[in-house]
Amino acid sequence: MADAEARNERRGERMKRHVTVPLSVRASDLPKRLASAVVMLAVAGAAFAAGGVWLQAFLALVALAAIVEFVLLILKATDNTPFRIAGILAAAIYVIVAVASLAVMPPVLLVVAIVTVIATDTGAYFTGRAIGGPKIAPRISPSKTWAGLFGGMTAAAIWLAASVWFVGSAANALATSSDAGVDPGALLIAAAIGAGLAIAAQAGDFLESWLKRKAGVKDSSRLIPGHGGVLDRVDGIMPVAILVGLGGSVVGW
Repeated sequence: MADAEARNERRGERMKRHVTVPLSVRASDLPKRLASAVVMLAVAGAAFAAGGVWLQAFLALVALAAIVEFVLLILKATDNTPFRIAGILAAAIYVIVAVASLAVMPPVLLVVAIVTVIATDTGAYFTGRAIGGPKIAPRISPSKTWAGLFGGMTAAAIWLAASVWFVGSAANALATSSDAGVDPGALLIAAAIGAGLAIAAQAGDFLESWLKRKAGVKDSSRLIPGHGGVLDRVDGIMPVAILVGLGGSVVGW
């Protein structure tokens, strides 16, 4: 009897996964998502523009919210106390290092890091929707495809190469030397770094998706209407911030 009920439950879950949700239902929360996005961009933009203590306070609040959501996910994902303790410590270190990297970045690098993640998400979304194809890890994130990954890498590579070209061209225009143009090798290196950061951003997304799967939830929280939690919004920027921070410390900014 129990086996029959279990089979019926699994069959019902499979049917739910294959039901096509009407467009009107899928788009019903679009106004709420847009309104939330506008508010988030306004608050974040104001904090970055103000800088100083305002930016530090904003990043501290983001870090606190992300750590709390990480803790809640970990508590739901496992009942094993040692695993919980290790996971919470790792999550706290991960978030603190990422946010600390953002806090000390020069404004130019901060913009580059954030827009790299935006370019990655945008390129991955549109390429994945247009091409589709094999999934990277369907049990973790059913919507992520290899085509989307390469689309995100391409978009990030183009963005970073274009940024280096623009900065280099501006510097050459202001310089008194007769050298003109930007070294093609620098553009290739920038493109390679952009592609690598895109992979890191996707890895951060997969990490959170895996944890949410283990916890049995769709979003890290319901803090942001239409968008889920803070962790759902910053999962890609955190590994990118850590890598950019490490790279910046190597070159001595």
